[in-house]
Amino acid sequence: MAISAGPRNRPHNILGTHRVMFAVDDIEDTVARLRPHGAELVGEIARFEDSYLLCYLRGPEGIIVGLAEQLH
Repeated sequence: MAISAGPRNRPHNILGTHRVMFAVDDIEDTVARLRPHGAELVGEIARFEDSYLLCYLRGPEGIIVGLAEQLH
């Protein structure tokens, strides 16, 4: 079984891989494509100055996935 029955919202300071960050070309499109697969937006898509759009998603197993889109 690939999906565990353990808690989804684990504390952020436990051992193991539970967070990863990816650079994407279109953050809004990526979020829209991940939602049907169980990803939930944590907060909102935020702009960091004029450099990046950033957001965090929680996947179905509780893993936090960060997305960053570099603005041109």
